[in-house]
Amino acid sequence: MRLRRDINLGTMLALPRASLGWRASLDEQLALLRDLGYQGVQAWDGFDRIHRAGLLPLGMARATRPAELDGIARRHRDQGLGFTNLHLGTGFETDAELDALAAALLDAQARHSHVLLVETHRATATQDIWRTLEWVKRFPGLRFTADLSHWYTGHELTYGGEFEQRRARLTPVLERVRAIHGRIGNSGCLQTPLDRPGDYLAHYQALWTATCAGFLRHAGPDEVLSFAPELLPMSVGEPPLWLHYQQATQAAPHDPWQGEPCDRFADAERLWRIARACFDAA
Repeated sequence: MRLRRDINLGTMLALPRASLGWRASLDEQLALLRDLGYQGVQAWDGFDRIHRAGLLPLGMARATRPAELDGIARRHRDQGLGFTNLHLGTGFETDAELDALAAALLDAQARHSHVLLVETHRATATQDIWRTLEWVKRFPGLRFTADLSHWYTGHELTYGGEFEQRRARLTPVLERVRAIHGRIGNSGCLQTPLDRPGDYLAHYQALWTATCAGFLRHAGPDEVLSFAPELLPMSVGEPPLWLHYQQATQAAPHDPWQGEPCDRFADAERLWRIARACFDAA
């Protein structure tokens, strides 16, 4: 039972040249990650290149219908992925439709011996905390990827000064987490640099420590807790695909970050150190 140092490949997208993680090609980026001690790389595709770099590929997929889950589990098992992180559903499901998705997920996971993790994410089945907690009561076999920024910001876990009470209510999900997306936000912004004023950094440390403690209490002896920073840019490509995670500003002349307020890759390195301290504390 250990914390594994992984990374989401989105962190490497559109990095400014001044970033510690900038390299001219994906293969050079993967070599850098391997040399720095990362073990797994999470991506939507390109798994062969991750394998060739000597890293463990970890999958991402979206499924909105129960029938899609069997094929995802089978394909990703055959491609040698460590697990698959799912954006499951749309958030508009009835309870019966949620339950059909959960049943199909657990069936596909068992049939193909491939771990499927449901991400806590906006615009999906887990966007509402209360419904997710009720869902876990009905399907305790579900396991999760905790991208807690979606709940911390989206549900304003600090509201009324009630962070500790709200954090405690997350326990049934946190103890079922087998992967953490390393992103830190505050009550008004989903992704923020790590040097801004406020209590948000201490709150995420409390959330991650509780998650690690739940893992250590409830996971099997051979299970691993993946920690993968996922720090996404404002946009990628031309014409731009607008992601709006990094809260970039207009770049000034000679700005080494090209409008980004920090080096996302350096922040990812720091997030790993924070997560390791949380695991040790747990």
